[in-house]
Amino acid sequence: MAVREIEPIELELDRLEHMAESGYYNPYTLFDWPDAIEPDLPWMSESLTTLAGTPMWDELTREQQIALTKYEAINFFSLNIHGIRELMSEVVMRIHERTYANVSEFLHHFIGEENEHMWFFAQFCLRYGGKLYPAQPSLQADSVEHLSPVARELVVFARILIFEEIVDHYNAYMATDESLPHIAREINRVHHQDESRHVAFGRMIFTNLLGQVAKRDPAEVPLVAEYLENYLRYSIATLYNPAAYRDAGIPDALALRRRALEHPARHAAHERILKRTRSFLTKAGVGRELVK
Repeated sequence: MAVREIEPIELELDRLEHMAESGYYNPYTLFDWPDAIEPDLPWMSESLTTLAGTPMWDELTREQQIALTKYEAINFFSLNIHGIRELMSEVVMRIHERTYANVSEFLHHFIGEENEHMWFFAQFCLRYGGKLYPAQPSLQADSVEHLSPVARELVVFARILIFEEIVDHYNAYMATDESLPHIAREINRVHHQDESRHVAFGRMIFTNLLGQVAKRDPAEVPLVAEYLENYLRYSIATLYNPAAYRDAGIPDALALRRRALEHPARHAAHERILKRTRSFLTKAGVGRELVK
């Protein structure tokens, strides 16, 4: 990590820092954890499941459908936990570097909030699901080793931003879905509240670093765009966990995953999930239009 080769990050973060301080809450006392969740309620919005809109969903019994929402909620929260752990480790390594001196105060808020998010996601999974799903294989880091230090730094914060934007799409929807248990809605609501600040910060630092890349070597911009397109597809694919299908009592989990990922209804769903992120990347100048 050659952070010293990168120009200092100068951002105006007073508003975001004020929001973080004025909106502070104690997660350890905020939630009212019920002893159990009503067995007939979905844990994830049915329209957000990985089989939504396909014949595979209609082929399930109602018991299997409810079970799938349960285990896909556990998978979604597990992905959050593993993603938070990764992004926290990256931020901690940078927080007191000269390059990030101007944004260090906000990064302290960021780390504190993400640690609390990791705690309440794990609480839900372990209390009601009795498990976390293991971390899935990550996109190979060596695929960016040929890039300059500033481009690799851009990729680090781009991964964080993409992760948070995808998660926030789900959080914002489920925060107001009255079909879900109250505790599930609350966890999604609280996370959405914090992620709105994190996404705003992520877009600002992404724009700054992308500007540095474009100034130093414009030829790297399409290479970054190609990596980000691959990362978007990878991130969506992690939502399709065959272990969740098996736990829901659905046979032929690997074959089902392939069928679901290839179904046109799911392709359309992916476009909806990624619409905001793709729009931002296109406006920034690293959209999929640059990918050959």
